[in-house]
Amino acid sequence: MRKYLLPIMFACALPVTTMAQQQSDSLVLRQLADEVLTHSTAYENLRVLTKTIGARLAGSPQMVKAEKWGFEALKAAGADTVYYQECMVPHWVRGAKEEARIISRLRDFVPPLNVLALGNSVGSGPKGITAPVLEVASFEDLEAKKDQVKGKIVFYNYHFAPTHIKTFHSYRDAYIYRSHGASRAAKYGALAVIVRSMSHGANNFPHTGAMAYDSAFPKIPAVAIGLQDADRLSKRLETDKSMQVFLRTNCQMLQDTIGHNVVAELRGSKYQDQFITVGGHLDSWDVCEGAHDDGAGCVQSIEVLRAFKARGIKPLRTLRVVLFANEENGTRGARKYAALAKARGEKHIMALESDAGGFTPRGFSSTMPADKHAIMVSWKPLFLPYGLYDFEEEGGGTDVGMLHAATGAPMVELSPDSQRYFDIHHAASDVFEAVNKRELELGAFGMAGLIYMADLYF
Repeated sequence: MRKYLLPIMFACALPVTTMAQQQSDSLVLRQLADEVLTHSTAYENLRVLTKTIGARLAGSPQMVKAEKWGFEALKAAGADTVYYQECMVPHWVRGAKEEARIISRLRDFVPPLNVLALGNSVGSGPKGITAPVLEVASFEDLEAKKDQVKGKIVFYNYHFAPTHIKTFHSYRDAYIYRSHGASRAAKYGALAVIVRSMSHGANNFPHTGAMAYDSAFPKIPAVAIGLQDADRLSKRLETDKSMQVFLRTNCQMLQDTIGHNVVAELRGSKYQDQFITVGGHLDSWDVCEGAHDDGAGCVQSIEVLRAFKARGIKPLRTLRVVLFANEENGTRGARKYAALAKARGEKHIMALESDAGGFTPRGFSSTMPADKHAIMVSWKPLFLPYGLYDFEEEGGGTDVGMLHAATGAPMVELSPDSQRYFDIHHAASDVFEAVNKRELELGAFGMAGLIYMADLYF
């Protein structure tokens, strides 16, 4: 990805701060860190969210429970006001557990394949689908084999690239097979698709996630397969040319239903009509507790507000905490928040999101004008004592990206260490027990510290 450069020409844009101001900022950050690391409610909030509510896909009864939980948690954190922001959300349901198994003339015992329907996929129908399997390594390989596709199940065995140190780069490379693979195969007559999970994990958890259909082609079922079973299926295809796969899924898309962003405000002491947004998304996939994705981001955002109140920090601008609805399979909450902000002519100074897990924070990715980015990078020495050093990468979260597109607001995303994230992303292994309390709290402090600095200097 393109990195921001810091040309000399922007040096004059940096704020002139005295030694006393620098010492004052350092002291406040130290106080915020002490508050969060000593008195944080984030870990307990996450326990309640994950263990008493659990999976909370948009449209589900658990979505409603999570919204009520968020409302009460934000009130308890000390918000001046908390309210719901209504939006329509999709209502996709998985139905009964998926079935996938190899059918072979060899009559040897083959355990069932571990698969999960991809979000928004159509079901196979009660009789399921039995068909030969065509393995392809990429979309280019699919095009080369397009004459062989008709009447088959296409198996996208595209491996998560192991050489990217920042593993989100591997995800950005691979996710197109999940999101667009079904329609690309349906174009040539495929009956269904099986997609290798987006993971480096050394386990057999299948990883679900959203997919979308191209209306120009038939809608066909789509499932993710665990890595061990993906390798087993690939090896079997080498030697058993007559084998087929039976696949049955029971998912369906119902009518849209009502969901809500949960929004809290800490009113600005000087510029109440200017806003800094911080948030995470409240929904999660239906197969997991959504602890890292994105319960962590929600409780960290709530903790920012709680820590400001506890330390008596009165921001100049109004701080908004937003628990976004429906990030996983529609981004309807973020779209509604951005549309209202634009319609109201709101001035947004910055929007910060945490949606990359609750692991040890390393820094922030951002998209903003170069002069503001230079200012943000100048704060790095203040954050280095807390292990945050990476401020250069361009980026920003999915939800705040909608606000950035609508209003031009600078967007920022917390960047935790990503090495373990795709072991659990969209999989049954994303549970409360996978989150480390200390790491979660360090991320919450980093977010609070960055907002404190942006409020003063942006």
